Amino acid sequence: MLALASASYAQSVGYEEALRAAVGDQPQVRAREQQLDARRQVADAADELPDPRLYAGIQNLPVTGPAAFELDRQLPTQVQVGVEQLIPNLAERHARAGMAAADIDFATAQLANARYMARLGAGKAWISLAYSQQALTVADDALGQIEKLVPLARSAVASGSARPGESLEVRRAVLDVEDVRTRLEADREAAQAMLARYISVQEPAATGSVPPTNVDVERLRATLKHNPEIILAVAQVRQAEARADLARSDKRPDFGVNLSYGRRDPAFGDVVSVMGSITLPIFAGRRQNPRIAAAEADAFAAQSIQADRLRELEAQFEGDLAAWRSAHRQWQRATEELLPLARSRAELERASFAAARAELVDVIEAIKALALLQIEILKREEATVEAAANLRLTYREHEL
Repeated sequence: MLALASASYAQSVGYEEALRAAVGDQPQVRAREQQLDARRQVADAADELPDPRLYAGIQNLPVTGPAAFELDRQLPTQVQVGVEQLIPNLAERHARAGMAAADIDFATAQLANARYMARLGAGKAWISLAYSQQALTVADDALGQIEKLVPLARSAVASGSARPGESLEVRRAVLDVEDVRTRLEADREAAQAMLARYISVQEPAATGSVPPTNVDVERLRATLKHNPEIILAVAQVRQAEARADLARSDKRPDFGVNLSYGRRDPAFGDVVSVMGSITLPIFAGRRQNPRIAAAEADAFAAQSIQADRLRELEAQFEGDLAAWRSAHRQWQRATEELLPLARSRAELERASFAAARAELVDVIEAIKALALLQIEILKREEATVEAAANLRLTYREHEL
């Protein structure tokens, strides 16, 4: 694999630099960070008592009977002011604290997953950009070699040593390579746009060495249970279990305390009242139990989803591993067998032309074929590097 030179017209970005920038510049990551901060702030008040209630009013004011018309008569009417405090049972307070902790775990898992997706997308875009740049270099080099032979072809046609149609063949070869170059430019621009989505750099240029093609298969397989998507599923299970705990806490009684002060006629004197209250969950079969059953079913469903997601990830890992192995074999086969043949053909055609035993068109065709093969090999190498990077980023992100 070749090291990549920086382009003069764009800002150079290395592979590791792109991965780091993707985490720092991605709006989705910043949004998850803010959500996590919000969950942490609200967790402090999760198990606090509800706000006390202040009330005021008039008690024992007659509106019917003789007392309602004898305004000069002393009455036990009072102006009352009081404070009431509800006290949820301890199990409910613990359940609310557990829900807050589960929400923090879920927000943390979402943040890790957002970083994981940003790195994965940025890595793929950088690799695509790097190899489109290399392929463009190959196409430009082939065009340069062919264009150098154009004057020679014209001279041969003018001198009568070559057929007039050969100049057309040379032009067609140039057009073929230019078509390939146009497609490669489109690939480069698309890769630049995708990479700019993750790192906020306009017209980035990939620079430095590409990531390695080898992977540690057993180490990656051992990390599947710690994958960000599995951690996210585990956090959802905790949320569901916390909701089930909260539903079960409804079967325990809540308490209340009421303290009031009554201002009455001086003949009767002022009064102070202290009251207590307790809820009576005596109809649990129609009230609490259905909610508990629903919450427990949701928790069981979340556990099943987690188990299914792990199975899905294991199957995805084996598929990605097979894709990497296939791409690696195809790249090696092309590099070790096809490329030497194409280079030998180009050299032999040049030697034959120099010895007047081959036509110029044969030399140009060999140059074009070699360039197209080199571009194809770069595509196979890109597929191998991308598959290896995908394995490392997808199944070991939690360690980075």
